[in-house]
Amino acid sequence: MTQTTAESRIQPPAQPASLADTGLPMTLMRDILLKTMLRMSLNHVSALSSVVCLPFAQVQQLIDDARGERLVEAMGTMQAGSTSSEMGYQLTDAGRAQAHRALEQSEYFGAMPVPMEDYAKQVRRQSIRKIKISRERLQQSMGDLILPPNLMADLGPAVTSGRSILFYGPPGNGKSSISNGIRDALGDQIYVPRAVVHSSQVISVYDPIVHSRAAVPESGGSQLRLSGQRFDQRYVLCERPTVVTGGELMLEMLELKYNAVSRTYQAPLQFKSMGGVFIVDDLGRQEEPPQALINRWIVPLEMNYDILSLQSGEKIIVPFDTLVIFSTNFHPNKIFDQAALRRIFYKIKIDGPSQADFLKIFALVARKRQMPLNAEALNYLLQEKYPAIDNIYANYQPVFLIDQMISICEFEGKPYHMSPELMERAWANMFVHDEEIVN
Repeated sequence: MTQTTAESRIQPPAQPASLADTGLPMTLMRDILLKTMLRMSLNHVSALSSVVCLPFAQVQQLIDDARGERLVEAMGTMQAGSTSSEMGYQLTDAGRAQAHRALEQSEYFGAMPVPMEDYAKQVRRQSIRKIKISRERLQQSMGDLILPPNLMADLGPAVTSGRSILFYGPPGNGKSSISNGIRDALGDQIYVPRAVVHSSQVISVYDPIVHSRAAVPESGGSQLRLSGQRFDQRYVLCERPTVVTGGELMLEMLELKYNAVSRTYQAPLQFKSMGGVFIVDDLGRQEEPPQALINRWIVPLEMNYDILSLQSGEKIIVPFDTLVIFSTNFHPNKIFDQAALRRIFYKIKIDGPSQADFLKIFALVARKRQMPLNAEALNYLLQEKYPAIDNIYANYQPVFLIDQMISICEFEGKPYHMSPELMERAWANMFVHDEEIVN
């Protein structure tokens, strides 16, 4: 299936035509410019333009304004070791003093931030709820997973809603794999701000660990190709992000992270996943009770905005546009009250496969692992082993059993094969028998 390009689907944030169009106070931009010159020892407008992510002409205007305040002075065009004919600039003593005063307030420097209000508009333009995924595309994203037809019928509307999903059911049946398949089905790109600002407090957002940067198509003209300024460079074009957390998730990870030394903020996980997917895997294994985690999500899930707290105690409202997927091996009624469950829009049970689907999975895995099938071994498995566990099948079991038999064959220097005896040895490693261990 041909995917629609990001440019045709999503309106990019427009490059600011003037400093006023950035939506930022002049003093904030001036101080970030001075801090960047001081910390990175940058002297040319072209280099500063690339780092602060504003067009050349606007950075030149900031430099000219700073010169008028006697914070910056010209160095001339001919500098030792430089072949550039571009005018160089340096901080004056007053400029260095102002840069240090600004650093005492915040160590943030580099890319100019985006006002929170402007980012909220971009979030709406690229909302995950605007994505429409066909059954074919969703099925394709699941790869080799063998899923019952009724599951796709439930999964499709849940994904296209962009709201929240709870997967529950016995372990080892692909809840995590299905979550990853949903992520792959999204398939397009969005614009992620390098940083946002609210009440002069800068919050870093773009994170190379979370955000996968997309290639920006080159423009036809040489000037555009050199500048790359087809959109506001304070943003980064990225694949729709996915944040996956498990047993390590703590409530504090959902709040702004303040660094007291640098006096800077880092966006929380759900903010970094804006426009994408936030997967809470193994819900119920965290130190925090599941009910407490869901309670933290009530406002975002219902109101489409989140409330975060600055170090000063001030509350700020931020957009919330994320497909949240909870995955648990526990029955929902055992870990949530009904009020919490009501806030989760879709509850989908992921059960183990039927015997027929189990055999399809087994044959598929065997073919991929180049393990020849053996009717005697399969009959032994189905007639002798599975009745002992009430014929309860799980999707992980074919992979486990075949990999175990492969390991035995490789250790014993024999060709890959399966037999009742190898199946017995593989089965013994899949479960631990209940017994008393004397210490």
